[in-house]
Amino acid sequence: MTATDARAAAAPHGATTAPEPTAGPTRRLTVAQALVEFLGHQYTERDGTRRRLITACWGIFGHGNVAGLGQALLESGPGTLPFLQGRNEQAMVHAAVGYARQCDRLSAQAVTTSIGPGATNLTTGAALATVNRLPVLLLPGDTFATRPADPVLQQLEVPYAGDVSVNDCLRPVSRYFDRITRPEALIPAALQAMRVLTDPVDTGAVTLALPQDVQAEAFDWPAEFFADRVWRVRRPAPDPAALADAARAVRAARRPLIVAGGGVHHSEAENALKALVDATGIPVASTQAGKGSLRHDHPADVGGIGHTGTAVADDLARTADLVLGVGTRFTDFTTASATLFADPEVRFVHLNVAAFDAHKLAALPLVADARAGLEALTGALAGHRVDAAYEAGYTRGKERWEGLVDAAHAVPDPAARPSQTQVLGALDAVVGDQDVIINAAGSLPGDLHKLWRTRSRRQYHLEYGYSCMGYEIPAAIGVKLAAPDRPVWALVGDGTYLMMPTEIVTAVQEGIGITVVILQNHGYASIGGLSAQTGGERFGTAYRYRAADGGYTGEPLPVDLAANAASLGMEVIRVTTAGALPAALAAARDARHPTCVHVEVETADTVPGAPAAQAWWDVPVAQTATRPAAVAAREEYERRAAARRRHL
Repeated sequence: MTATDARAAAAPHGATTAPEPTAGPTRRLTVAQALVEFLGHQYTERDGTRRRLITACWGIFGHGNVAGLGQALLESGPGTLPFLQGRNEQAMVHAAVGYARQCDRLSAQAVTTSIGPGATNLTTGAALATVNRLPVLLLPGDTFATRPADPVLQQLEVPYAGDVSVNDCLRPVSRYFDRITRPEALIPAALQAMRVLTDPVDTGAVTLALPQDVQAEAFDWPAEFFADRVWRVRRPAPDPAALADAARAVRAARRPLIVAGGGVHHSEAENALKALVDATGIPVASTQAGKGSLRHDHPADVGGIGHTGTAVADDLARTADLVLGVGTRFTDFTTASATLFADPEVRFVHLNVAAFDAHKLAALPLVADARAGLEALTGALAGHRVDAAYEAGYTRGKERWEGLVDAAHAVPDPAARPSQTQVLGALDAVVGDQDVIINAAGSLPGDLHKLWRTRSRRQYHLEYGYSCMGYEIPAAIGVKLAAPDRPVWALVGDGTYLMMPTEIVTAVQEGIGITVVILQNHGYASIGGLSAQTGGERFGTAYRYRAADGGYTGEPLPVDLAANAASLGMEVIRVTTAGALPAALAAARDARHPTCVHVEVETADTVPGAPAAQAWWDVPVAQTATRPAAVAAREEYERRAAARRRHL
């Protein structure tokens, strides 16, 4: 029997063997072994610094990956691709995304799951990664390519298409998707996957679906497939003509405003932004992703913008005649649902590495890397500075807002139960420049965007592209893996905690010293407030017993989340008064093991004394209703919606 005959005899029933390699040295490995070995040789390089691209693989094993990728990871050893054990597939993606964001998208992690529910659990995490333009490599198991039995366990049967599996739900939320039905197909697919993961424009979730039989199939791989490969992350410079147009527009503006987005951080462009602002005096407002582009105490930093923005930033936006966006997508929260930029003559310049974003709002597009573009624009604006009166005006506005922040943080009664803003004030007093604050959903993003005083470029970690409840705890693990020397805080409400506390067990198992702060307010506080504003009367948003009238208006549920966190292995510090907060938070920060601070909070106004005319957010209200609250809410909705405009 020849070697070819032997391979044919060993092939799965009904399969054809892969063709013989034509030339050069080869290595005989399974598809899963080859993929693990390949990933161990991929690197990124930017500005002369080289990093491992895929630094670890998260996984939960089932029959769809245990004998394929599971065996391959075991055989290769941790030196090739370290393994991290997760408890929930969605949470593993969140951890990998948090890691990639902390690494400025220059390093990422992989996630492997079984077929069926393990694979579909990836979908929410994949959507979050793609919406936020953050790289993660998803390796879900898939049903048999050779179909020796049909259906198999956990297979979705689709009568009209034999090649569909549940993994196809990952297609619309992936920037690249492929199903590896033959061993040799892995080579081009793996290369395309690395291209997308390292592309500043295209990056997001990348999915390679791996049928469980193909994972275990052997093939003679070209040795060069496993050679070290460096993916250079480019910094494209702006087109000279577009740069000249942008500079003319800025010079002509009387009230320019910079809106800094997450692209500033991804590009490590903070110093370039500071240089531009120091030279020109143009104020900087930030999106949730861009907060920290300037330190909070820089004279030109006016804080968050939009629906959750500061009064000074939103006032500047309403009167700006030119808006320079840097690395932002201009979502509805930033534009106040197309009502914020109210000057009839306002024009936009968008500096963005993605042409898709640079053309939004009929802007003058400046398609370039954020750092390269800011440096070029600073040169083109040499000698230009905004009017001194404009600069003095926003400086006074910043000072007024800082007074409101101090008032929100103040604790007049240390024996009372703290408000959420007082918790943030106590945390603000405890942290240093190196701490990282993580949040994603609920009422905290609004308070943090308005009130948090960001001290360093990666301190403020708000996932607000997808605003996914449950992101915070696993993302904190990912951030801590990327930056083990930085204190990492996951801030969650009770609703978010109940969504996904599972990875606390992972933090305990691995000795990853994150701190989880649980703010217990007994319900979905953020949506409760929105419900009240839109005529919903807080229906279905409180965690209370069902009352005689059928609603959830009875006594609060006797839920003890502190005990739950302790049962998962965390050290827990309970706080019931505002005066006890500083010591509790300081003790948690000093701990070297996973620690939880549980705080019962009062519901209070976000920022006492802040202007009532908050920037709008378009949440449609019932056009017809009989309840007075909904009727009044519709009248207010129509009044605010009348201010919407198209920027053309």
